[in-house]
Amino acid sequence: MRFDLDRVFIENEFRDAPISRRVLNALDSRVAVQYVADGREAAKPDRRQADPFAAGKRRLILMRRRAPFLMACPAGSAQFACCGYLVLTLASNCPMDCSYCFLQEYVADNPGFQIYANYADALDEIDALIRKAPGRHFRVGTGELADSLAFDRLTGLSLDLVDYFSRQRNAVLELKTKTDEIDNLLTADPKGQVLVSWTLSPPAVFASSEHRSAPPAARMEAARRLADAGYGVAFHLDPMIAYPEAERDYAELLDRLFATVNASKIRFISVGGLRMTPGLRRAARRRFPADPMLTGEEVLSPDGRYRTFTALRGRLFDSVSKRIRSQAPGVAVYLCMESAAMSERIFGTRPPDPAKMGEILARGG
Repeated sequence: MRFDLDRVFIENEFRDAPISRRVLNALDSRVAVQYVADGREAAKPDRRQADPFAAGKRRLILMRRRAPFLMACPAGSAQFACCGYLVLTLASNCPMDCSYCFLQEYVADNPGFQIYANYADALDEIDALIRKAPGRHFRVGTGELADSLAFDRLTGLSLDLVDYFSRQRNAVLELKTKTDEIDNLLTADPKGQVLVSWTLSPPAVFASSEHRSAPPAARMEAARRLADAGYGVAFHLDPMIAYPEAERDYAELLDRLFATVNASKIRFISVGGLRMTPGLRRAARRRFPADPMLTGEEVLSPDGRYRTFTALRGRLFDSVSKRIRSQAPGVAVYLCMESAAMSERIFGTRPPDPAKMGEILARGG
């Protein structure tokens, strides 16, 4: 996959940094490069553009991160049965443009695609975390505020991360993506400490909503190749969208997945429904007025997000969980951003607390 860029900005202090040299060596020579004192200015929205958020995706900025890199997953909350996922923020925004993406609201005020050139500081934060809790196992992921692999052909960041995590014993890296950008990963040995996960949607959702991402079949094939190369693989059926043919289409999607990837090599599958804050819902419908996947009937839930009716999304969750159990009974399945009561309704038991769930997924079951 290749994503077009209009311009690259590099903060002056990183002019000679290894990541800058990598990007410049791999960059199309037609893309202009500009050195700046503060990348935060370049990341701001260009209000002259008809769609400042989309325009921001075409500006790549190599800059310092001035906040901590490691944080709890922003989806986590006392209201939900969470998975104990820790987010390592190495970049912000995404060159793909899914109509339901929460980044349309979350980074609307700084939509330039930021890559944090001082990422060695992020590894120091992980070292400190491990020293504080040497008996725990952590699942750390980079795919929350940016796709983990979208610009890997330019940055080569995955190779640095695999090298670091392959030397850990109680921290597992999860690279989350909607691409098939795996060439760098296939040259490295993860030594059992790296897993790659994909969001999976039926072809109808992909065609309608997941713009500039890899087709579902390409994501599955990339997963098969990485699993054969020694990586853990996982999948996220999230967000599931309740359109009329959804139950049939998600069943067929799972059938194709298990026909492509050996179930014994799948670490886990997460399941979650479409949910949108009022601000995100307005932004998504404004930017993608013709997407039928955004026009379903939803209700405003107590957590302040619009969600599919409880009974309808519960039926979808139940349908896919039964399909998974029938074909891959050994694969761990959990709900994302749903209550413990919903998890108990679907799986028959209440989920573990976040710390315990994080341990289970980090250890691989």
